Order: sequence, then C-alpha cells, then structure tokens
Amino acid sequence: MPDAGGHEDSEQWPTTGSWSELSGSARDAVQAGRITGGVHFHSPALHPSGEPARRDPPRQLPSAPRGFVNRTEQLAELDAVLTGMDGPFGAASDSGGIGTSPDAGTADGGTDRREPAATVCLIAGTAGAGKTSLALRWAHRVSGAFPDGQLYVNLRGYDPGSPLSGGQALRYFLTSLGVPAPAVPQDLDAAAALYRSLLANRRVLVLLDNAATTAQVRPALPGTAGSLAIVTSRERLPGLTIRDGAHRLTLGVLPEPEAVALLRAVTARHRHGDDPELLAQLARLCARLPLALRIAAERAAVHPHLPLGRLIDELRDASGLWDALSAGAGDGDEAEAVHTVFAWSYRALPPPAARIFRLLGLHPGQGFGLDAIAALSGTERRRARQLLDTLVGAHLLEQSGPDRYTFHDLLRAYALDQAERDETVQERGEALRRLLDWYLHGVAAARSRLSPDGAPVALDRPAEGVPAVTFADYDQAVNWTETEYANALPLARAAERAGERRRLSLLATLLRDALPPSGGAAGWLPIGTAGLRAARAEGDRAVEALLHERLGMTHTQAGRAAPAREHHKQALAIRRELGDAHGVAESLNLLGVTELRDRRLGEAESWFVRALGQWDMLGERHRYALALANRGETRYRAGLLDRAESDVREALSVFAGMGPAGLRPRGNALHLLSALQNEAGRVGAALASAKEAVDLALELRFHIGEAYWLITLGNAQRANGLPHDALAGYQRSAALHRRLGLRGREALAWWETGQTYLALGRPDLAAGFARRAAAVQRELGDAWHEALALELLARALEAAGDGDGAAAETGTDTEAEAEEAAADPRSAAAQHRAAALRLLTPYEDARSVALRERLTALLA
Repeated sequence: MPDAGGHEDSEQWPTTGSWSELSGSARDAVQAGRITGGVHFHSPALHPSGEPARRDPPRQLPSAPRGFVNRTEQLAELDAVLTGMDGPFGAASDSGGIGTSPDAGTADGGTDRREPAATVCLIAGTAGAGKTSLALRWAHRVSGAFPDGQLYVNLRGYDPGSPLSGGQALRYFLTSLGVPAPAVPQDLDAAAALYRSLLANRRVLVLLDNAATTAQVRPALPGTAGSLAIVTSRERLPGLTIRDGAHRLTLGVLPEPEAVALLRAVTARHRHGDDPELLAQLARLCARLPLALRIAAERAAVHPHLPLGRLIDELRDASGLWDALSAGAGDGDEAEAVHTVFAWSYRALPPPAARIFRLLGLHPGQGFGLDAIAALSGTERRRARQLLDTLVGAHLLEQSGPDRYTFHDLLRAYALDQAERDETVQERGEALRRLLDWYLHGVAAARSRLSPDGAPVALDRPAEGVPAVTFADYDQAVNWTETEYANALPLARAAERAGERRRLSLLATLLRDALPPSGGAAGWLPIGTAGLRAARAEGDRAVEALLHERLGMTHTQAGRAAPAREHHKQALAIRRELGDAHGVAESLNLLGVTELRDRRLGEAESWFVRALGQWDMLGERHRYALALANRGETRYRAGLLDRAESDVREALSVFAGMGPAGLRPRGNALHLLSALQNEAGRVGAALASAKEAVDLALELRFHIGEAYWLITLGNAQRANGLPHDALAGYQRSAALHRRLGLRGREALAWWETGQTYLALGRPDLAAGFARRAAAVQRELGDAWHEALALELLARALEAAGDGDGAAAETGTDTEAEAEEAAADPRSAAAQHRAAALRLLTPYEDARSVALRERLTALLA
C-alpha cells in the first residue's frame, strides 16, 4: 500500500539525564535490566543536534593513481594549504615517487588536525595535464587530516553529455552525509545552507572534479574553516579566487626530464635500453601531457621488441589523420597532441576492441557494467570482457570495480566522435536499442523479485545480441538495482532524444516497482513524467494509465494529495474508456488510499466500497482482500473498531493462501490487527500480532513496513509494561523513516516517544518530542496529527508545571520555547489545546469528535 511521507526535519534529542545507547535493528536490541532516565536515540540517521547522525564517514575518493611520479613542487604547494607546516606534508619520501603509500595520513601515521589555510583550492590546467591524478594523489596522502570523511563527485563539465549542475552535486553530497534523498530541500539556497550546516564543526575533504563553471562548484563549497574543497578545472574560474578566496594552482605540461621519467616508469618492466633522446622525442610528440604520455608509454610497453623509433614514426603519421580535438580540450599544439595520441592508440586496437571503444561513447551513463557493454555491442559476455581488458590495458578505459568501467571525459568525447564517424545512423540506433532492451528486461526481472504481485506488463522480445538478465533471489535483484539505478535517468533522456517512446514508457512503468531500497521514489518522478509523455505520443492508452497510476502513488507517498488525486482520476477515466475492469478496480482502490492518507475517511471508504464491488465481480480474491484491509484501516482510524477488525480478519484469511505474494499484505494486516487488539485491551495478543508483522518485514527486507510496524510494536510493548523496549522500537522506526524520507511517519515515532516519556515521568522530554512532531506535521499540512501532537504537548507542560519530571534539566531550542518555558505552564497548555481544537474542526469521525469534546471540557 502506498505510504505518505515528505521532507526532512531537524529534531532536538534529549541531552541530559542518563542514557543507554541502542543501535542496529530492533530485533538486535537486548534489555539489560531497568533503564532510568532517558533513552538516547543512537542510530545511523539521528543525532542530538537535530542533524542526520554521523554514521560511518563517507570515503568516496576513487583509488589513488598507480605509478604516480613527479609533480613534487605542486604536491608541496598543496601541502602548504594546510597551515603550520615545515615543508611537504609527511615524510620527504612521500613527495610523489613511485612505490610510496598513496594514503598516508601523517608521517607518523596519525591524524593531522591542522586547519586548512583556505577552504577552496583550485587546480587548473589544460586537458590531459593530470589534474585529477594530482588531486587524488594528494587527497589520499592527507586523508588523515579529514577524519569526518572525503566526498567526491565528477561534475562532467566537459563531457559530451549533460554536465552535473551544482544542485545535482549538492543533492548527491547531502544524501552521502545521511540526508534521505526525498528530504533534500528543492530550493538550491536552502539545500546549500543545510549542507554548510552539516559540514560545520567537521573536517571533510570535498573533491569537485572536472568543473566547467563556478556555478557548478559554489553550492558545494564548505562554509567554515576545517573542511577543504579541491576543484579541478580546465578553466581559471576567477570567481572562485575573487569571491571565495580560492588558492589557485595552475598545472602545466611536465618539464621534459619529468615527462621522460614518466615514460620510463610505465615501460620499465617491459623495455630496457631505450635511447634517452628518442624518449625525449616521444615526450615532445605527446606535448609532455601526462594523459598522452601514459597512453603512448603503454603502447610502447606492449611492443617491447619494436624499436622506439618505429613507434615514434607511427605516431607522427597518425598526427595528420584527424582534426584537432573539439573546443575545450586545450589549445594549439596541446590539443593536437592529445588527439594524435588517442588516434594512434585507437588505430592500434584490434577491430573488435576499436568497435567496442567507439560504441561506449554512445552509453549515456557515467559508469557501466560488463553485461551492459555486451548488450550495447552485441558481443558475447566472455569476449566482451577480453576486449575491455584490451581497452583498460591501453589506458583507453578505466576499471572502477569488478566488471565496472568508466571513461576519462576526453576519451568519452573521442569515442563518441569515432562512433559518429565510423558507425552508421542505423548501427548507432541498433546499439542504443540493445542497451535499452538490456536495461528494460533487467528492470523487469528485478521487479519480479521485488514486487512479485505487480500488474503484468507485456514486453517485446529483446533485440538480438542482448544477454538475458536473471536473478537467483531477492538479494541479487536488490544489488542490481542499487548499482544500475544511477543510469536510469540518463538512459531515459537518451531514449527520449532518440524517439524510443515505447521503450521509455515501459521502462518508466516497470522501474517504479523496482526501485532500490536505499532510494526513495522522488528520483523516479522525472523518469515517470518522461514516460508519460512518451506513452501519450505513442498513443498507448493502457501504459498511459499505468504511468498516471504510478505518478499518483508517488505523490501519495510524498504526502501530496492534490496531484495524486488528479493522476488517479485520469487513470480511472482512461481505464473506463478502454473497458479495463481490472484497472478500474485498481484506480478505485488507490483513490481510496489517497483519501485515507489525507484523512478524508468518508470519501476513502466510499472509494474502497466501490473497489470491493469491482474486485468481487471479477472474482479477484487477493485484490479484494487488499481493498478490504484498506477499508479496515479506514474504519479503525474512524473509531469503528468492531467493523474494522472484521475486515482485517477476513483479509488475513485470504492472504494466508496467497503464498509469497501475500507476505507483505499479511504484515500490514497484522499491524492493523495489533492496533485493534491493543485498543480493545487484548494487549498480549496485540504484542504477538505486532511481532509477527515486524518479523515478516525483516524477512523481506521491507524497510517501509518495518519502519511503520515498529511503531505498532512499540505501542503494544508499552501496553504490556515494556516502555523501554518501546523506546528502542521507536528509535529504530524514526531512523528508518528518516532514511526513507517519510517525514510524517518519522514524526509519528517522535509522538509515540513523547507519550512514552510522559508515562515514565519525564514530561520535559515528552514536551520536546511533541514540539518536534507538531512542527513537522504543521509543515506537511497534516492537521489531524498536528492536533494530536499539540494535545500531548499540553499534557506534558501541565505535568512539568506540577513538578513531575525534571523540566529544569532540559534546554530550550528557540526564543519562543524559552518564553513558553518561563510562562505559566497551564496557560501555555490551554493555548496548545485551543490550537488543537481549531485544527480538528473539519473532522467528523468518531475519534475526532471524542477528542474535540475532551479538549472543550478541559478548556472550560
């Protein structure tokens, strides 16, 4: 069932009293006697400061370049950016020579705590000068000076495709620092402010690689001393030095002796006795640029018996065969030299390897796997790996992991240029279609594991030469989606540009049911929107309805009822037009879910009743049971407990016979049954039902279910006299909901935490959690839950004013809270009750009426 959620908030956790730290899954928590005082919420997602907790620091630097030589002066200049230094950072032998450790922290192996002299360092220079290699070499050497993490992003400023914007880079860094993707502020200034707040008082190294403009970089710059940003660019970016005080290091070509040393370093194990003058000639032909030098040296190394003079003659011959590299790669002789070396290496490739190289230029993603390349080229997997090894050995491709590869941006541009020269329009189109088919069928296979009860979607046979994608189990499917999801949006854009409308619409449809557990659905929205455009242009009304449905589900999950309602109504209209009875029933049910999440309970039950009639007519018992459970939840929220329990138990009987497809809905029904049993006073049964639900979620790695059902388990534990176990469950729930970006449900966990602290005689802590819950629900527009939080806050303030608990121990977060703490607690409580009463005005269900009556009596 779709889940409501929203954006992130910063909560203030208790900072006084005695604490018992709890971490990991709720099933791993062990109660060791009675805990006094508070329970400290220690988890990967939460921190007493209100920021995402400091989980394991990000270590995102790519591997240090192998065989790095020279650039000793530049390394020393970078070392001097860290103040208080006497000479180069670390031991003198670690100044860049071959064989030294690339990740030494300090000379004695410790962690350096010196403050950087600047917060930004710009390494500027022509293409192929080794800017990234120098930055990575130095970053690994000084990583110990930045114990809170190292962030890295390739901005792709000179890539033939779309470069990353500053906002995209910022979003990536925020999620790396623990902010859930759906919780990243959409406003760039707000996101940048959050980022700077997270880096404050931390020591983080930020490497912004391949920037073309200052706008790409500025949002991701640290705001305080202690952290350092390294920027690499072909441009001088004067705005960084003028406005941001960046230290600029300009990287030129290597001096001839150092260029010759690099050639010798790469060829040392393969060639001996080469004439120094010939090596100098080779260095000059390569314009003494490290990228070109390494490629030329690798060519010489793989032909150890070929005289160096012959290799030089071949390189000179290649220089006249190609136009100068495109603008931005460098000027004059340097650009010509780089392009010449590329051409020389490319011509030396066996034809099958050359073909794969140029086809890789058509791949729109930043990284790619072996199977994707096999599909793109129509090559058998084993043969593709052999050819890729050839490209890696020639330094025309980088291997970033097991069976994973990436390009230098210059080489990507060169490969694309060769594809446009040597492959016909038809051949390029066929290659892209093979890649899209591989991805599309991979997503379909993953969907069959992740969402086995999804509506069937008919796919065409994949193009010839596309390897099959299969997964032995759920975990394999999850791993594949986690790895490949980053390529989904670039592939969708490539499909739209190429007019591959059917493939795009089907990809968007299937991907919504196969999203990686670590990412929310927010990143899917642009893909779904593009897919909807494609389905409309294609005239495929059935797929158009499916995409309206999935867009509606995504908006419902994010707590945006209005667009969700509109998408579901459009899906319903199309399905009625097509005579799709099953689709009509699905839309009726999802309209009910949207109204349920918006607490329009009468409208929700009306939609569910219509869906039930439709499913009953179709004889679809399992779908009927899903709608029945939804109606049961609606009745539970309305306070119609007997009727709700009847619905839930009937649904459970159907789910029991559905096999694996019935496990998730069974867990949801058990969570509802537990809530009903708890409210009816059958607390032992409530605890058993909730435990079974959470166990199912853990078994399925179903984090949304685990997060929500842990709240129900905590409520049952509290009712059974286990408040400290309940607090452990709420902390796990809040952590998971934050990670998933379901902000409203995170606030529910805080609200229940506040209820528990109040029962434990800690009204001060209860008030803090109630305030945070109320603030989030107010921002999300959830009047009902804001009213509940305000009602709890009123009770907590009254209890604190009566002397229950230790209100004096807690600090206040804002001026308003400080004033409230100093005021008469009963007066403040009355104000909160009055505000809650106003919020409850639109609701007419039994629970709302009863709460209004209670508040009215207290105010009287």
